[in-house]
Amino acid sequence: MKYPKLRELKEAIISLFSKPYTLPYPKGEFKPFTGYRGKPVVDEDNCVGCETCANVCPPNAIVFSDNTETGIRTITRDYGQCIFCGQCEEHCITGKGVKLSDELFDLSCLDRSVLVEKQERELILCDNCNAIITTRDHMRFIYDKLGPIAYSSVLNLSMLNQRLKITKSDDTDLEITDELRRKNVFNVLCPNCNRKVQVKILS
Repeated sequence: MKYPKLRELKEAIISLFSKPYTLPYPKGEFKPFTGYRGKPVVDEDNCVGCETCANVCPPNAIVFSDNTETGIRTITRDYGQCIFCGQCEEHCITGKGVKLSDELFDLSCLDRSVLVEKQERELILCDNCNAIITTRDHMRFIYDKLGPIAYSSVLNLSMLNQRLKITKSDDTDLEITDELRRKNVFNVLCPNCNRKVQVKILS
């Protein structure tokens, strides 16, 4: 049993006088290598608030909350829970909404509340049941992505008119009374209400 212990003692002495493998951070400068996954940085112009990042986030560091009264979706990102896996960047539908930085990586702090960031996006609500359809930025992204094909949907035509202001509101805004009718198809409806209208048209 002497020889293994001598070998261990030898390794300990060599390690004592050897150069450390780790960097003397934070005293020394750390330069991240290519592809280093640091803090996720959100691009306000390209994030459409579609909830994709929240659905693929393993630690649930991204949370969405919708307020139908104010018509606002709040996106909360807690970087104290983030594991920097890069799923949000990989699955972002715009490809530019969030990027993991190779420069921002030191998130040490005494107050964890500073690691929480929030965004707000305007919601599109159903004119009939007030259900959430999506965000206005998300709908605009669909227009730009699909081009003319997007306007094969009546919902998209209604949103296009709101965007371009082709007709006056008196000509298109139809009051929804006790039940959905055929004319209501030209309002902004959620898929469930739109299905009810289509069923009445076909029946």
